[in-house]
Amino acid sequence: MRYLRPAALLAASLVLLLAAGGTGGSAEATAPAAAAVPRIRAVTLPDRIGPPKVRDTWSGPAFDACSAPALDTLRAWRGASPYGALGIYVSGGQRGCAQPRLTADWVRQARAMGWRFLPVHVGLQAPCADPTHKPKRIDPANAARQGREEADEAAHALRSLGFGRGAPVYLDIESYPMRDPACGQAVVEFTLGWTEALHAAGYRSGFYSSLDSGVADLAAAARAGSSPLPDALWYARWDDQADTGGSGRLAPDLWAPHQRVHQYRGNVEESYGGAALTVDRDQVDGPTAD
Repeated sequence: MRYLRPAALLAASLVLLLAAGGTGGSAEATAPAAAAVPRIRAVTLPDRIGPPKVRDTWSGPAFDACSAPALDTLRAWRGASPYGALGIYVSGGQRGCAQPRLTADWVRQARAMGWRFLPVHVGLQAPCADPTHKPKRIDPANAARQGREEADEAAHALRSLGFGRGAPVYLDIESYPMRDPACGQAVVEFTLGWTEALHAAGYRSGFYSSLDSGVADLAAAARAGSSPLPDALWYARWDDQADTGGSGRLAPDLWAPHQRVHQYRGNVEESYGGAALTVDRDQVDGPTAD
């Protein structure tokens, strides 16, 4: 090792201090923190027509069942159950159950009993979702276009079942892991395309998902300024709370007032008037179809 005289040693020490930022601290300690990258970025699609000029809403308890119930069951439940509306799976290539009873005549007769409806579409799912039961998933590169295509399918189903302009239809996006922001971004863009096309067809856009995945990403999209957003939000949180307050996770200024449905309990067997069904329980304060 080369020997340094005291003066030279002092000079070398000063050089080292200056190289470290003049304070003796490390370069890492003085470097500015990197800006956080938002999970969901803002996207705006054209929405020239906008939502239908329909403002009717309904509040009360509802249920959804995998397959449209028999009319005799609906008749028994209408008189004895607390429910006034039901979710029905009107369209989509990944519905979980067959719908042998779901026809325009079934809708007409159920409507005559006084039932209101929450139409649901089950199509492509999040790219990162478990493919076990619903293997067809959104392509992130074409998410908005695919959303428009699925909206066209849903609008055709609504018309064929006798639901007029202004009726809502809820896009069913099942729960997915939150590890990959690109997955959430694809869900958001798919939903924006869905909403754009439904408005163009004269229907209202709804969105159903878990409060911890799809709904969380859609809320982030709303905060970021994305549009057009769905006209109603149906969130799943099985907390046994029959309300639409957001379960402590959905801010009160989002999808309010009268734009929410809460699925608060699932897979419950109930019987009224001698007729039994396995249902999910919902509380509605938002748009339904009649």
